[in-house]
Amino acid sequence: MLTTGDDPAAVNYSEKAGAAPRPRRKRWLIYGVVAAAAAIVIALAIALPVTLVHRHSHAGGSGGGGGGGGSSSNPESPTGEVSGGNGTQITTEDGVTFTYVNRFGGTWVDDPQNPFNNSARAQSYSPSLDEAWDWAQDEIRGVNLGGWLITEPFIVPALYEKYQNTSPPAVDEWTLSVAMRNDTSPGGGIGQLEEHYKTFITEEDFAQIAGAGLNWVRLPVPYWAVDVWPGEPFLANTAWTYALKALKWARKYGLRMYLELHTAPGSQNGLNHSGRLGPINFMNGPMGVANAQRTLEYIRVITEFISQPEYVPVVQAFGMINEPLLGIIGRDVLDSFYLEAYNMIRNITGIGKGPSLVIHDGFQGLTPWKGFMTGADRLVLDTHPYIAFGGGLDQPLDHWPPAACQGFQTNQSNLDFGPTITGEFSAAVNNCGKWLVGVGPEPTTIDCSVWDDYRTWTQDMKDGIKQFVMAEMDAMHVPGYMFWTWKIGNSSVAGIPTAPMWSYQLGLENGWMPTDPRDALGTCASLNVPFAVNFTGQYPVWQTGGPGAGVFQPAATNTIEVYPPTLSNAMNANPTLLPFYTDVSANPTLPPTTFSGATVSVGSGWVDPQDTALAPAPVPGCVYPDAWNAPQGSTAFLCGTAAATSTPPS
Repeated sequence: MLTTGDDPAAVNYSEKAGAAPRPRRKRWLIYGVVAAAAAIVIALAIALPVTLVHRHSHAGGSGGGGGGGGSSSNPESPTGEVSGGNGTQITTEDGVTFTYVNRFGGTWVDDPQNPFNNSARAQSYSPSLDEAWDWAQDEIRGVNLGGWLITEPFIVPALYEKYQNTSPPAVDEWTLSVAMRNDTSPGGGIGQLEEHYKTFITEEDFAQIAGAGLNWVRLPVPYWAVDVWPGEPFLANTAWTYALKALKWARKYGLRMYLELHTAPGSQNGLNHSGRLGPINFMNGPMGVANAQRTLEYIRVITEFISQPEYVPVVQAFGMINEPLLGIIGRDVLDSFYLEAYNMIRNITGIGKGPSLVIHDGFQGLTPWKGFMTGADRLVLDTHPYIAFGGGLDQPLDHWPPAACQGFQTNQSNLDFGPTITGEFSAAVNNCGKWLVGVGPEPTTIDCSVWDDYRTWTQDMKDGIKQFVMAEMDAMHVPGYMFWTWKIGNSSVAGIPTAPMWSYQLGLENGWMPTDPRDALGTCASLNVPFAVNFTGQYPVWQTGGPGAGVFQPAATNTIEVYPPTLSNAMNANPTLLPFYTDVSANPTLPPTTFSGATVSVGSGWVDPQDTALAPAPVPGCVYPDAWNAPQGSTAFLCGTAAATSTPPS
């Protein structure tokens, strides 16, 4: 049970929250000496709380766009138009035609000659992409694209249901990928994941999101969109192709994007949505530093791409890592990593440039982050409050709206820390939903038979859920929120989405989500739950990239341990002597989209030509502990003669 509101006395809920100097990447590694030592095998004991199974700017240059609709003919519009509004016809690149429905005055823009035209507007009341976003005045009303580029069993159950009789059964994307690769039958193989990418989220979803009155999307991206290493079964690089489509579609419909790295090598929280269920080996245990090296490299590669002027107007926020489990990793360790990643990113972008940077609260709630990294350039705190992973789930429906108004307020954190967004929340008032708490376990607190089939819901149930959602939206409306998630796929067994309270789209279609999210404002007042503190409506100018941004107050960083910090579950070893990688590999630069007929630059994928450091790779001739399950005593790695005579880790 974790407190997610600003008031520690409020109801408890579980969560699923001057420029730095060059050189760009700290050279803390000791290259001259590599110890040859036998690894001591001690079982790594990390207990994972069952209740935590899901979480979870300035507009830059227009990249040659930013004006009104161009004059070129558009093959993706039946009329050849390059822009339009409610009622216009859209033809996708796959030949599918649909009607754009947006009763909020939104306009789409798609100019083949200038694919970086940023004049689209999600709604008349939301700034177009070529207008500045005001974090204090403009309200984020967003939705996540969960389960798309990183699969989760409860979001896309059909993918996992197929492989429940394999050994081991599919419980996360690692085991799913293994099962798919071992499936040589017709329709089997790892290519099933790309088919999922193609069909689960499409251009029409982005059009519907804008038409729902939403103006931001949060895009979870896995590290294997950039690269995989030997022994990892994930489908490499392919997800990036669809991330590029997301960027294109977001631009077309005027949606801003919060792109975040959702997974880390070794796992940052041990949960299934980190890629592999099990122990935490990111910034924890003997391989914690090495896995963090890889993670920093993926953060770096993504930063280089999204900070190009062609993409900054769309990707206006970047999350360094999703939901690191602070309770295992440790606050001092996570602080050190956040500062290291921040310095690396701002060395690439420069102060006041590139996206806002988002850190998660580590499942600790908002209050402990007061004053963290004061002076940082556009640093945003993210929190993920959920009812479903707490206790007392047998309460009547009318209990939850006032509880949300009390417990989910973010105003105090907006004053104490700065911009504080709710990057995930849901309509769930209990933990029902097939595989919501993981493949295998079933909720035991209440009878879920009625909740898992939305077709049986009464109007009172729908109205109660809707009131709860609107209370959440009101409590967290400054600077805003992003619902988890847009879509839940059908179960191949039940033939319907079996976690309906987690689907914004399904809720819109069936009446338990507000058709206009602005209607949520004032819900808490109507329930006689006042805000504990009022937000002034303005942040200090340095928090939004103005004068003073990037100039840390001494007390803000002096107490943060020098990177790499001393890790937990690593025998108190000197962190600079733990297994590490060496920077000798070429960087996996992310490719841009190719646009036929475009007359403007599409970017190179690398914004900072001065960033020439190489990527980490294993030290040649060395044998490393298992990066995903290193025994606690494996605090050294074997090189030279010792490596040649050792048995490689399984």
